[in-house]
Amino acid sequence: MKLPGKFWGGWSVLALMALGGTATAQESAATPPLGGNGIKVGSGRLHPYFDLETRLDSGVGYFAPTSGQEPSPSGLSPDLSGEFAMHFRPGFKLEVPSSQLAFNLNANLDYVLYTGLMTADSGRASHLEGAADLMARLNPDAPLSLEVSDQFVRSDRTRTAAIGAGVLSLFNEARVRVPWRPGGGAVEVTPNVAYAVEFFQPLGATSPVGCTEGVCDPLTADRFDYGNLHFGMEGRWRFLPKTAVILDTGVDLRSYFNDGSENATLARALLGVAGLVSPKVAVTAKAGWGQNLAAAGGGTFLGQLEGTYLFSPTLSFKAGFLRTLEPVAAYGLFTDNRAYGEARALFGGKLTLHAGGGVDFISFTGDRSDTVGSLDVGPEYQFRPWLSFAAGYMLSTRSSSVTGGGINFTRHEGYARFSLTY
Repeated sequence: MKLPGKFWGGWSVLALMALGGTATAQESAATPPLGGNGIKVGSGRLHPYFDLETRLDSGVGYFAPTSGQEPSPSGLSPDLSGEFAMHFRPGFKLEVPSSQLAFNLNANLDYVLYTGLMTADSGRASHLEGAADLMARLNPDAPLSLEVSDQFVRSDRTRTAAIGAGVLSLFNEARVRVPWRPGGGAVEVTPNVAYAVEFFQPLGATSPVGCTEGVCDPLTADRFDYGNLHFGMEGRWRFLPKTAVILDTGVDLRSYFNDGSENATLARALLGVAGLVSPKVAVTAKAGWGQNLAAAGGGTFLGQLEGTYLFSPTLSFKAGFLRTLEPVAAYGLFTDNRAYGEARALFGGKLTLHAGGGVDFISFTGDRSDTVGSLDVGPEYQFRPWLSFAAGYMLSTRSSSVTGGGINFTRHEGYARFSLTY
């Protein structure tokens, strides 16, 4: 199922408009801090903003080699092509607090312009990205409330672990939650249901050298388009003022729109505790099991251990380990053992420094295993309530037991971003 670029772009715009023009800041760019007075909307305010970002990216997609590159026998570049890109990102954030109907909207459209300064053929891959978050809460302070949300993202960061680089993803998830807090609120039970879809499009003009399986070829990624229906139940019992027992259960029904992947019915259940060990240390610990109820079967132990240390009101650290089981294209299931950490510091109320990273050890059903690493560091400075500047460096690495450039690469990104917010 091929989706032409114009159709994708038009779908992105229509989807954002369908959400009332709402969106969240894109995953690759933090939402600008609110500044100025904004525009009064009922009991809330609307804050328009505009980001201008320059990004030097060593891995935007796969293109035919230029004169400065060594040609391969197939005539293709063996590596991801680099490029200097410009991001033009208008958006707005709307917050309407209310005890009857609280409303939060956050939206942006992002035009990504590949300048052609590093890869001559990349300009035609310039495209429209965007993101959207909508959250509406009916009677948020009542014992029984209703939450309706929708998340939309179009970017080159896919949620499907099996697929390689050079792919543009369109993802949308609609979710309904019904929090119920009987009595004094010490117990909270939240049934929920969600439906998500993800579609893929190649970001580039060619396939990587050495790709012998469909998962590493961006040109055939659309065969892994899918829908995912989720039913879940969350529970929390606060047996101490700052400590609670938590329960997280759910079933995912994963189906693929095209041939090439096996459907999955995955059930998960985890039980644990979350709370403060001391005034400065918070810990979350959960353990459970995940099981594929489809004919293929397969199950494993699940768990999470995470700690947050508040060194001071302006300096915090977080680290943890997570083991999950998820449905995935081409293989059915994968197990992810992830170690991660993050640090944030605020200086003078204006300068923020952040550093975060993680390592994922991914095992797919069958013989494939991947190691994925990520790093994100940089500062952000707020010159005025309406003007901020951010810069940083991002590293993404991936090595797989399956050969092919699409799933074996290292990607470096440096960026600088100015944000204007009214």
